[in-house]
Amino acid sequence: MAEETKSKKADKKSKPEDQAKDENFRYIVRILNTDVDGNKNIILGLQSVKGVGSRVARIVAKRTGIPTDEIFGNLSEEQTTEIENVLNSYIEFAPAWAINRQCDIETGEDMHLYGQNLELTNKDDINRLKMIKCYRGRRHEQGQKVRGQRTRSNGRTGLTMGVSRTKNQPGSK
Repeated sequence: MAEETKSKKADKKSKPEDQAKDENFRYIVRILNTDVDGNKNIILGLQSVKGVGSRVARIVAKRTGIPTDEIFGNLSEEQTTEIENVLNSYIEFAPAWAINRQCDIETGEDMHLYGQNLELTNKDDINRLKMIKCYRGRRHEQGQKVRGQRTRSNGRTGLTMGVSRTKNQPGSK
């Protein structure tokens, strides 16, 4: 009796998708210094790379000719290198509004950054704003909202103001 329940539990744990995968299946695929889950499809797998959204992922999948419902772990090494090459050359065929770094401050060029480069560039930009002590830099230093949102009732930090009831007020317990 106990053996039957153990075998049923083992059958439930093993998914039919796992049984159908061949020996060439890769559970982790490395693209642009990012580990991508091999069980995801192309679109979701590419979106796990920082700097690649759904639109960029669809464009890359269309450029490489890989179906969007293909599982990432089933791709060959040639297909993954082709995806990397298309991502690295994305700036050449993408419109100017679809690029995440337009007119770089230091070089003046248009770039599309991925992964750690995107994070480092973002930190450098915020540090530059803090260094020149502009309004946005000061808001970053204070930990306040930067883009003009209201802060009276939302985004409070520290001690918050609120209504406090006393014991003798009607309606309090």
